[in-house]
Amino acid sequence: MKRLVVDVVDGLYTITRLDRGAPVDPAVFAAPGLVSITSSVTEISVVAPAGHAPDAGRAEPGWRLLTVRGPLEFSLTGIMASLAGSLAAAGVSLFALSTFDTDHILVRDAVLDRAVRALREAGHEVHPPND
Repeated sequence: MKRLVVDVVDGLYTITRLDRGAPVDPAVFAAPGLVSITSSVTEISVVAPAGHAPDAGRAEPGWRLLTVRGPLEFSLTGIMASLAGSLAAAGVSLFALSTFDTDHILVRDAVLDRAVRALREAGHEVHPPND
């Protein structure tokens, strides 16, 4: 795997689980930063900047967003495996998602320093917020 460039995004994120069919306020899309809404047969997951997450459902606050600089070609393989493997070896759990152009991972704010260190030790270039 080639060296990836990863940006640590400023601010906290919340991951919320809603019951399948629950309404999602369209205002969430006006939030600054990444917003992701994923629906499955059993649930809806919403990733949004803190303060813009749905009020209903089960919320997991306190996440930090790390974004791989893209755009990334669809033919690339092993991107998430490389990041996840490095973080797992350091004991850092993650929440992963992809958009058309790139990949994103969320790690708990409390272990952000450990996550950044693990990614750098694996040879990736990690930039702090506003860098």
